[in-house]
Amino acid sequence: MASAKQANIDSSRARRYRASMNRRSVGLWLVTLCVTMIPFRSPAPLVYTPGEGWTYESASGPGKWRRERAKDQLEVAQEAFDQKNYSLSLKAARRVVKVWPLSDHAPEAQYLVGRSYEARGHDERAFTEYQKVIEKYPRSETVQEVTQRQFDIASRYLGGQWFRLWGYIPLYKSMDRTAGMFEKIVQNGPYSEVAPQAQLRIGAAREKQKHYPEAVKAYERAADRYHDRPVIASDALYRAGAAYQKQARTAEYDQSAAGQAVAKFTDFLTLYPDDARKPEAESAIASLKTEQARGNFATAQFYEKAARRREGTQWPEGQNPWKGPLIYYNEVLLKDPNSTYAAQARQRIDAIKQRLQTQTASR
Repeated sequence: MASAKQANIDSSRARRYRASMNRRSVGLWLVTLCVTMIPFRSPAPLVYTPGEGWTYESASGPGKWRRERAKDQLEVAQEAFDQKNYSLSLKAARRVVKVWPLSDHAPEAQYLVGRSYEARGHDERAFTEYQKVIEKYPRSETVQEVTQRQFDIASRYLGGQWFRLWGYIPLYKSMDRTAGMFEKIVQNGPYSEVAPQAQLRIGAAREKQKHYPEAVKAYERAADRYHDRPVIASDALYRAGAAYQKQARTAEYDQSAAGQAVAKFTDFLTLYPDDARKPEAESAIASLKTEQARGNFATAQFYEKAARRREGTQWPEGQNPWKGPLIYYNEVLLKDPNSTYAAQARQRIDAIKQRLQTQTASR
């Protein structure tokens, strides 16, 4: 009885096992059928080509956009660009440069690579691709336009555009990299149409970093190199003075920077007396001289207090502590004789001289 029951259980298990195996066989057969049929019913979307990388091919067949001649391939790239299909224009133009690097169509194709990146908003990559036009094809007719486009890209970064991580994620601003772009433009052609403005914008980028000495160097280079272009040279001199003025106002007052600012603004007024910025330059000079007077007055007061503390003591011959305040009070008169500081300085000079006469008489 028990053996018959056990036999029934084993038989049931066997039937379930065979049913499970049948279902698995059917499933495996369906998967195999699908895999077999896919190559005949759908395209292979990704194709790898040595030197070109992975590219997407349409369902109409692999290599549909590829051509056997550089001229024809460039036409595909240009047509795609005109239709705003920048992905296709990019890979078609890159193929021209890769397969026919010495052809007459390679310079224009390289230029189109840069245009495609720029159109997609990848400005930094576009700048790099434009640079290849200048380095590889310096006689190309597109060089002038390429230089202008590089200038426009760098100007966008100067205006606050962010650099992107991996070309996609806006991550940070960088005046250092922006200045480097303008420097590259100047190096490419110091006397190109955009080079003078690029040199000035190197200084502007450094000013935004508050690196005023570097900004002044950039402006001075522009003034020297383009001295025969009054618009550029005058602008460079004025900006150099303004940069020195900003440096003078940082932290504690910088007397040397203030003096250099006055010198630059004075040169500007001497060389370009009819410039529209003359009133601003004159106002800056007056402000700087007043500030110089204030700085010297404060220094004189410091030395005067030190001299008072030494009253009643003996000092070595030729080391009179009152000489220090006298020197700086006189500097106040030289820097800005009409300021309120000058009036106070005159009073202090008279008082110190009277004190010295009294001390001498008592001795």
